[in-house]
Formats: sequence, structure tokens, C-alpha cells
Amino acid sequence: MKISVKVPATTANIGPGFDCLGMALPLYNTITIEETVLPGTGIEINVMQDSDSDNVLSLEHIPMDENSIIYKAVELLYNSIGQTPSELKITVHSHIPIARGFGSSAAVIVGGLLAANELLGRPADEVALLSIATEVEGHPDNVTPAIVGGLVLSSLEDDGTVIYRKLDWPDEWQITLCIPDYELATDIARSVLPKEVPMADAIFNAQRMGMFVQAVNTKDEELMRLALHDKLHQPYRMKLVPGFDKIMENLKHEESVLGCVLSGAGPSILIISKKNALDKIHSIVKETWAYLNVKAEVLTLPVEKQGAQIIKQDN
Repeated sequence: MKISVKVPATTANIGPGFDCLGMALPLYNTITIEETVLPGTGIEINVMQDSDSDNVLSLEHIPMDENSIIYKAVELLYNSIGQTPSELKITVHSHIPIARGFGSSAAVIVGGLLAANELLGRPADEVALLSIATEVEGHPDNVTPAIVGGLVLSSLEDDGTVIYRKLDWPDEWQITLCIPDYELATDIARSVLPKEVPMADAIFNAQRMGMFVQAVNTKDEELMRLALHDKLHQPYRMKLVPGFDKIMENLKHEESVLGCVLSGAGPSILIISKKNALDKIHSIVKETWAYLNVKAEVLTLPVEKQGAQIIKQDN
């Protein structure tokens, strides 16, 4: 049997929601798992991509054996029902930019997990799948929207379960992704964060998270402009993203721009605006990065309201 799963990219944090806010986006990885008939062949993992992809160097660093995060997710699922994965072929068709802040690792974890769950006859429900995916990924902000779609507020509880609620993103607010031509590994982006933060900064982010939820629910543009500020991670990561501060500065006077934040750990940038600002945003971002000799792709995309989907089953 062969199972394929299509998983969306995700952007996390979205300003104040460090490790708890995430949003699915219409860029996708497809993960296929099939049982092989030859005993003793073990686990085979292949990663494929478009010939014009810029992720070749990144893919060279992805483990293709039992050390892969895909395999770890599959193994945890099998172990949860008292089994051990044996002869499996796992293929990843990669279309999500790697190490750019779009949840590429979450996508392969979720894809492998859901495909394996189908192979096993769906022994795990959504609660179990979220828990296993978060155990492998480390936090729920990317894996949750990858599974359920949309804009999601999530929390990892002490018992390992994930509590989440979906928020309805206003259709009037546009999401522009600014993707530079260099990578930023998540572990490097996390290494610059302090182990402790001032109480005032924690209070600031708690205030902004409340504003964010209310702004989304009421489509309050002025409140969203205030809500998209952060003191827990962006001030520390800005130095890892050349030009981010300049882009923020150049956009802050644009009346139709609601805010500019890092996508996940970066280096990509996410800009929230009204429709009439899109041409100006594209121009400002490209010109600012061009001055620093940074090539970039700028895309305006809707929220992906659906999560991971089974797209093919062969018996």
C-alpha cells in the first residue's frame, strides 16, 4: 500500500505569539510512504525537488536514515501501538523553502505521521497526532496549523496534549511573504534568545497577544498595528536578518500596512496590509534588500484554510 499526504507551509509567531501562534500557507510538501515487499530492506528516505529549486544545499544536510525527523515521527506512532516500523520507503517532494521560516520541518513531520497513520488503519486520532508531532518538533505553533489549517492559537500542556483554537483571518488583510535567498537554521535563531526576559517585556507581549486576538475577531486595523509588536524574540533575531530593520522602517509610514514581522524564526519576513498597498510593499522590500545585495522572492498569498490532506491511496 502507498499513501501520499499534501501538507501546507506554515508561518509562526506572527509578532507577539512566540511559540503559540501559527498560520497555514498555500505552499506544499507532499510526503509518500509505501510498504516495501522485500524483507530486510529497512527504511529508505528520498527527497525530491523541482530542478529550479534553490534548496539543493539544504537538502544535502537532511538525514536520509533513522535519524530523520520523518522517521522519528513514524517510529513514535508505530511504538504507540506496540509496533516497530520495518520495510518502508518514504519520499518527500519538497516545494516549501527550507530554513526560511515556513515550517518545512513541521510539514515533513506531519506528512510522515499522517501517511503512517493511514497505513496502520488510523489508530491515532487528532489529539494523538498533534501530541506526537509536537514531541518531534518541540513546539506546536507550526505543526498545529499544518494539521488543521488556518490561523491557530495553540498550547502544549504539561501532559503532552495540545490545546488549540482556530481564528478567522479577515479576508481584507493581505499576507505578503518576503523570502531572501539565504538560509537561517532554527537552532541558530533560537541560540540568540535569552534564557530569561524582563517582566516588563513579558507583560508587553501578553498585552499584544490579547490585542491580536481581539483585532482579528473584530477586524480592527488600528489595534492590529499595535498588536504586531514583540519583545520576546524579534529584537534578538533582527541582527540575523540583514535589512529587516530597514524594511520595517521604510514600511511604517505606509498607511495601508498594518505590520511587518519575522516569519517563524526568519529570515523570511511577513507583511500584513490592505490590498491597495501590495505594489508599494513589493517595491520597498526588493529595493531595500537589493541595496544589501540580497535577492528575494516576494509573494502575496491567502491563508490556507485546510490542513494536511490525504491525496492518494494505492492498494
